[in-house]
Amino acid sequence: MTPRPRLNAIAGPILGEFLLGMSVAMAGLWLASHTSDAAAGAFGMSQQVLETLVVLFRVLAIGLGVVITQALGGGGAGSAKRTALVALGASSWVGLGVVGGVLFGHRAVLEALNAPAAVVPLAGPFLLLLAPVLLLEAYNLSMAAILRAHLHVRDSLFVMLVMHATHLLLAVPLMRGVGGWDGLGLNGYALAMLASRAVGLALHLVLWRRRLDLAPRGRDWWSVPWPLLAPVLRIGVPGAAVEFVYRAAFMVSLAATARLGVEALATHAYTLQILKYVLLVSMSIGWASEIMVGRLVGAGELRLADALVRKGVRNGLLASGGFALLMALGAPWVLRAFTHDPVIIRAAQTLLWLSLALETGRVFNLVLNGALRATGDAIFPAAASMGSLIVVMGVGSFFMSRWLGLPGIWLVYALDEWIRGLLMLWRWTHRGWLDHARQTQRRVRGVA
Repeated sequence: MTPRPRLNAIAGPILGEFLLGMSVAMAGLWLASHTSDAAAGAFGMSQQVLETLVVLFRVLAIGLGVVITQALGGGGAGSAKRTALVALGASSWVGLGVVGGVLFGHRAVLEALNAPAAVVPLAGPFLLLLAPVLLLEAYNLSMAAILRAHLHVRDSLFVMLVMHATHLLLAVPLMRGVGGWDGLGLNGYALAMLASRAVGLALHLVLWRRRLDLAPRGRDWWSVPWPLLAPVLRIGVPGAAVEFVYRAAFMVSLAATARLGVEALATHAYTLQILKYVLLVSMSIGWASEIMVGRLVGAGELRLADALVRKGVRNGLLASGGFALLMALGAPWVLRAFTHDPVIIRAAQTLLWLSLALETGRVFNLVLNGALRATGDAIFPAAASMGSLIVVMGVGSFFMSRWLGLPGIWLVYALDEWIRGLLMLWRWTHRGWLDHARQTQRRVRGVA
């Protein structure tokens, strides 16, 4: 009998990781906002481009995490180690492809997003400097997912603590300057990020050797054995496809926001950064649920997996709803950290009140999507989500921005989250995942 998993023990360190990453991004936005609203808009737009490209790395991180947790749950430690090494070669090829895309396509991306004239001269060089960061980010995301899958969540948190602390400590002087030097502005943030990701990779390699007894050889950084990669892609591609469609639809909404002007773009960026803190608890619960459900499915403890997911949804709704309310109430004070423009503050406060609906709907997607994926049920969540993302978020934000401006876009965000979330809830409560979980259990036992 598998011992009852401690969801909070896994979710806590993951929460810490999210908090660190979002705090550094918030600090970057704060530093940019003290340069100009155009710099803040450029930072926010570039961050969205970066997050969209990172979805490609999530193909690996999602698949690796699920396949390894299933293998460990079924007693296949050797299979888990062989799968972990696949992460390096796959990350190299995907990372280099993304770097090339940014180097040669950043101008086209900014044009497609309708970047205002004041934003383009700032965002273009910033994206070029972020390009090499993406290769290191590919390695770090995959290696962190593998540490978490082995339940070394405290070690993963330690890496993120050092990495983000390095980023922040370097970003402040590089952006703002020291003494008589004026600094590099946004470009300083990118250079600090590059150095911090190199530190993160070095720490991951040390922990892989000490905790997992994994010492990658030279060929592991380029070799991609298909038999080991196939199950990773079978899980990761549908999950990342949803994220990619989400990011694409979101970019449509970002382009619609950009048409409303620099003021609207800055309001959008400020509000999204604040809302990321609302996401922290439910995101950490979702990731912890995915890790534990994968292990429980591999061990055949399906009733326990069901109980854990229901608890995760309940806790996520309470936490996310409560934090969204606190942010809406505190908006006039929180927003003054970024801007003193009363028009932007009023507009962002309206968006934060609308986010009560947005964030509670999002909980279902954060928790249930990962849980379904961890059982092996990867196709239904992907297929069920894409229609809403394209029609509601993509097309809807295009038209609603013209009708109601930014509040219209936020209403579209909320409607999309609730439609997708309720579809995931229906799938879980009607046990559509059971056959997939049983097939996964048989496969894991065969490999082990």
